[in-house]
Amino acid sequence: MGAGHSHPLYRATSSPVHALPPHCKIAAVFCFVLVVVATPREALWAFALYALLLAGVAAAARVPAGFLLRRLLVEVPFVAFALLLPFVVPGPRVTVLGLHLAQEGLWGAWNILAKGTLGVAASVLLAATTELRALLLGLQRLRLPSLLVQIAAFMLRYGEVVTDEMRRMRIARESRGFTARGVRHWGVLAKSAGALFIRSYERGERVHLAMVSRGYTGTMPVIQEVTATGAQWARAAALPLAALVVTLTAWAAHP
Repeated sequence: MGAGHSHPLYRATSSPVHALPPHCKIAAVFCFVLVVVATPREALWAFALYALLLAGVAAAARVPAGFLLRRLLVEVPFVAFALLLPFVVPGPRVTVLGLHLAQEGLWGAWNILAKGTLGVAASVLLAATTELRALLLGLQRLRLPSLLVQIAAFMLRYGEVVTDEMRRMRIARESRGFTARGVRHWGVLAKSAGALFIRSYERGERVHLAMVSRGYTGTMPVIQEVTATGAQWARAAALPLAALVVTLTAWAAHP
């Protein structure tokens, strides 16, 4: 659980959202996403209310709108896929800006864009208000399988080690006059990638042997126990509960 350094998505500041225990925030975001996914796609007003709820959380967490919008660019591939649906889905057609688009495809694209964007925004807010180490502790507190938490912890811990190894290999290639300019240089890059894989695998074996020699039996000791009060759970539950009221209203109004 030593991955305590901050990550690019995290904004170190003081806010009521930052102060919440990590497992409360993880559970709240998970429940919020489930509620959003369960909302009928025709309830356009419901998605607008969800966006307002997330905007309120962002304001409480002191996360600027620009920061949030830049991080939403990660969903661009899904946006591209959604934009293709009106052209490829069969069924009745409607004319939009001179284009003959499938009505079912338009609803499908809207469904993906609205629910995907809200889910990504909620995840970005979670990452912006919770350090990586705290996220791992929160997952452990929520009884996620211990092995998965350990794999995530080591991935985060040694990700920068492997990245730094890649940087040193690049500098070594460039110091010898190599610069990748085309397909004919792919062989050299492939050999570098293979060497990096072998070094990483050997490092993993050494780390595992070192852990076993120190008494590792498959579980990591809990150094810091994360707890939450009833009031903290209530504050974290405000977002998914408000979203639940919205989706129940949407289903009641849905024909």
